[in-house]
Amino acid sequence: MARIAGVDVSLDHYIGGERVPSSDRFDDVSPIDERVLGEIARGGMPEARQAVDAAEGAFEKWASTSPEERAAALHRIADGIEVRLETLAAVETEDNGALLRSHLHGVMPRVAHNFRFFADWLCQLRHEDFETRGHRNHVSWDPAGVAVLITPWNAPLMLETWKVAPALAAGDTVVLKPAEWSPLTASLLADVSAEAGLAPGVLNVVQGIGEEVGDALVSDPRVARISFTGSAPTARLIAARAAANLVPTSFELGGKSPLLVFRDADMQLAVDLAVEQYDNAGQVCLAGTRLLVDAAVLDELTERLVARAGSLRQGDPRDPSTDIGPQITRAHVERVDGFVRRAVDDGAEVLLGGGPNTDLGGLYYRPTLLTGARQGAEILTEEVFGPVLTLQSFESEEEAVSLANGTKYGLAATVVTGDEERAARVASHLVAGTVWVNCFFVRDLRAPFGGSRQSGIGREGGNWSFDFYCDVKSSVFAPGGYRS
Repeated sequence: MARIAGVDVSLDHYIGGERVPSSDRFDDVSPIDERVLGEIARGGMPEARQAVDAAEGAFEKWASTSPEERAAALHRIADGIEVRLETLAAVETEDNGALLRSHLHGVMPRVAHNFRFFADWLCQLRHEDFETRGHRNHVSWDPAGVAVLITPWNAPLMLETWKVAPALAAGDTVVLKPAEWSPLTASLLADVSAEAGLAPGVLNVVQGIGEEVGDALVSDPRVARISFTGSAPTARLIAARAAANLVPTSFELGGKSPLLVFRDADMQLAVDLAVEQYDNAGQVCLAGTRLLVDAAVLDELTERLVARAGSLRQGDPRDPSTDIGPQITRAHVERVDGFVRRAVDDGAEVLLGGGPNTDLGGLYYRPTLLTGARQGAEILTEEVFGPVLTLQSFESEEEAVSLANGTKYGLAATVVTGDEERAARVASHLVAGTVWVNCFFVRDLRAPFGGSRQSGIGREGGNWSFDFYCDVKSSVFAPGGYRS
């Protein structure tokens, strides 16, 4: 156990309803001040097998429970999250460095909502029967089996429950592998699920390094579904393991999203939305980091953006007045800085920031704005995953769309315009799983979520989640011929 933000958190795995240690451990380091929060159990092949054993053993009973029973269990988990909301927020801030105020007012309420939404959706999940030449067709969603869920560090509990909730609602049993850089709230989720009465083995949490325990989990032939959020290189490795067993996968792999500002846009709104892309120290997969601005308003937007972003307060994420916290690890800071230094060496100009904030220690990177990068440059095509925005101009709507679609990614896009027809026209031509017009990060769990191109495979949300986590069955019944 470790005492984090006044809360006792188990550092061991949660398998089959019990805490399971490992002989190997690894340090969990807080990005706030680089202190060691605890030594986390480092799982490998034995723990992976044990977790899949437990999930497989619990599957038949959990899958046979009624939708109403499963929904009630998910609502009890949501109740437990809401009771612990402040605790979960404080622990996650210590663990991943995101703003405490964001966790309190946005992230943790969404965590509870994830469970309530999929519980309620399960109870109304149906497809109307239909007739084919006098035969009745009936569509049903059958639990698939053991689901392995591998999640990232930037919004740990929200993204974990975005997968766990629909998988459990679908009747699958779960093995959750949280990111090694922010594993603590996943451990607390296991406690909440136990208090909610979830049977042993229905939810298991295995901690460790991706290439060790993660590889063992996705290679297990008993696994029925794999959902992963992270990088494209890791997804390729997982896909190769899944292919050997023909296991369906769902991947969300980040992106290099554009934010397009047209000359008829509300400039205040455009600046507000651009500054919002620095949220969570730029560690947001959906962030519109490529600002594409009509040349007619480029100077105005640039001046206003530099002034506004330059006033952001960077510091301790536990302080409610802080706007930007730290990066997740020292290695990640070096990665972000490497992108910026190479861009400058390649001809880009720094308008704001451009390096670490050494006044705050080693893990804080200043909000950065770059301009003048040549088309096709690394800084315009590769995901930095830090507080780094680039600025480009365009002369026409066609050029704007071409620039926006000019990467291998396609997760999201944001359009700022005062012309409703232009908004619809541009949105229809953008390659992206989600397009926001005159807004950002408005998410509804009824909507499909996922990426195009190398930003992912598949969609989740609403029926799309159940389509993935279930075996969708069509039963056809002939008329008559039945004995009473």
